[in-house]
Amino acid sequence: MTLRNLSLVLGLSSTIALLAQQDNVHPCGANDLGKLERFHHNDPAELARIEAAEAELEAFTREFTADERGGTAYIIPVVFHIIHNNGPENISDEQIYDAVRVLNDDFNKLNTDWQNVNDAFLGIVANVGVEFRLARKDPQGNCTKGITRTVSTLTNDGTQTMKDLIQWPRNKYLNVWVAASADGAAGYTYRPAAVANWSAGDGIVLLHNYTGSIGTSSPSRSRTLTHEVGHWINLAHTWGNSNEPALSTNCSDDDGVFDTPNTIGWTSCNTNGVTCGSLDNVENYMEYSYCSKMFTEGQKTRMLAALNSGTAQRNQLWTASNLTATGVGIDPVLCAAEFSGSSQTICAGTTVTYTDQSYHGITSRTWNFPGGTPSTSTDPQATVTYTTPGVYQVGLTVSDGTNTLNTTANNYITVLADPGMPAPFTEGFESMSSFPSDMWTAVNPNGDNTFVPTTAAAYTGGQSVRILNTAAMSGRKDELVSGTFDMSDASDITVSFRYAYAKRTAANDDILRFYVSSNCGATWSLRKTLRGSNTTTNVLVTAPNTSSSFVPNGPDQWGYSIVDNVSTSFHTSRFRFKFELESNGGNNVYIDDININGMPVGLEETLSNTGGALTLVPNPATDVAQALFVATGKDRVSVELLDVTGRLVRDVFQGQLGTGQQRVDVPVAGLQGGVYFVRVVQGGRTEVGRLVVR
Repeated sequence: MTLRNLSLVLGLSSTIALLAQQDNVHPCGANDLGKLERFHHNDPAELARIEAAEAELEAFTREFTADERGGTAYIIPVVFHIIHNNGPENISDEQIYDAVRVLNDDFNKLNTDWQNVNDAFLGIVANVGVEFRLARKDPQGNCTKGITRTVSTLTNDGTQTMKDLIQWPRNKYLNVWVAASADGAAGYTYRPAAVANWSAGDGIVLLHNYTGSIGTSSPSRSRTLTHEVGHWINLAHTWGNSNEPALSTNCSDDDGVFDTPNTIGWTSCNTNGVTCGSLDNVENYMEYSYCSKMFTEGQKTRMLAALNSGTAQRNQLWTASNLTATGVGIDPVLCAAEFSGSSQTICAGTTVTYTDQSYHGITSRTWNFPGGTPSTSTDPQATVTYTTPGVYQVGLTVSDGTNTLNTTANNYITVLADPGMPAPFTEGFESMSSFPSDMWTAVNPNGDNTFVPTTAAAYTGGQSVRILNTAAMSGRKDELVSGTFDMSDASDITVSFRYAYAKRTAANDDILRFYVSSNCGATWSLRKTLRGSNTTTNVLVTAPNTSSSFVPNGPDQWGYSIVDNVSTSFHTSRFRFKFELESNGGNNVYIDDININGMPVGLEETLSNTGGALTLVPNPATDVAQALFVATGKDRVSVELLDVTGRLVRDVFQGQLGTGQQRVDVPVAGLQGGVYFVRVVQGGRTEVGRLVVR
């Protein structure tokens, strides 16, 4: 028997393909043994072992009667492995809990829509009697909530390679992996015989947005896990073992269940459909109609037979000893105090919702919120308002009536000023040793290299911000996020900054993005993208390829960027901006001399990164700065020092200069510290630079 034919006979895997334009069709994407090739290597002997396992399980199923356990519910311990790269696929615990709820409702006839099935099938809607519980003990006997989280770019892979990252013993747990990719599908698994000899291939892979009915998913996609668990416990599609519904040839195939009429299979919800001479069970969970509501009594018998069979060790999962070992068969015991917050950075006057995520068996709790209102709470969820800027801790004490645990998160919530700092503002990072600071926060979701102040290089002064960007960081994102600025009276918003970057190899394509927010960071809007692959505009590269750790060698290896596409909708008292580096494993990125204006009308910056740009050094300055610019040699030159209102402070130079690069001293001694502007006018050209005086 060929590999292809064997897979069609066994119906060994189910992968529900994503259709971008419609949410009500999910035909199988692959129903063959190709995904298991790393185990069987197309060896005829190994393929014969699969066929033998299938024959053995089918024989057991034919002899099995559903009342062998006297109607006692089967309990299956489950673990969800969330494989993520800090993206939306890192779904909440609550979304996992909801997925388990949907699964249990469907397998125990608790779904409220089962009564709406076609009258012809109401009498055979089955209460399968299988309960799924999140594990409370891991394979080593340690406390767990039945949810693991693994950071990996393989979330975008979804194949066996991803599953190999983490798997708990399949004879103790049903493993479910949630990721950004399910190998080109919404979900897939293998029927017991296919993986009888290869436990590493066992389990279910789901897309995060097909998991549960809340969060990134939706009610219309929430039955995907029910469908996949049906396959995992040996159900075929209602039309049989082919991969494609709606084929006339499916009438001659069968799903091995006596009370599911032969059908060609459906990708729409026609509850009165007749395709093979009798009414079709379109609302079955093993259909693709997206109006699934039921299993039949015959499907129940087939699934319970698989759970009682030794094939793929299904009969070991629900034993009393395993329920004790995984913690789901004993009274819950408190073992961890944990919580989450809806945000860790807010503006003064807004709220945060804290959720108790402690486990297990919590009967009481006490929250402590220094700086917040209320300052204490005993609710599972607490909504707290902060009115005073600062950084505050959060504490939680929980009890199960016998045991008590507590946790305190120092510096958990940062409350920013509203209104924020007035503009103009300049930042050279000269006085900083680490983040967070009063104005800057580094977001480092992977806990590795991130943005930090450095003395290794600077465009002006002695410090800048750098992220050590190595090959190991490829695919990861880090952020440098500002505090709040009051831009409510600005006539425009212009942000400029210096940057430096070199590739390690020609293939590197690291990306530096610049975002703005009008609402204290609740939402962000992309305004500029600089990337390593660009060669003409918005270029991130400022220096030749460097195989070692890149350090810019002088001002010529720095770039300059202006962001001036910030609309008036961002002219608020809680304006923020941030830089995001998406690593491609290239090389280090430096940022320096960040300037944000709000200049009066008429003071428009015309700075560029060309040879004619005005440069002010040092910046900040204490006694004297120098204005560096290119003179035409034929036009009269005016150099003026202005305050932030545009008022003339000092007439620095008036006269003729030679052709080429010029340096003009700008004395600032005796001036009050703050932001000033140097304006250079020659002919019809005006250049304005921002100068900080300290």
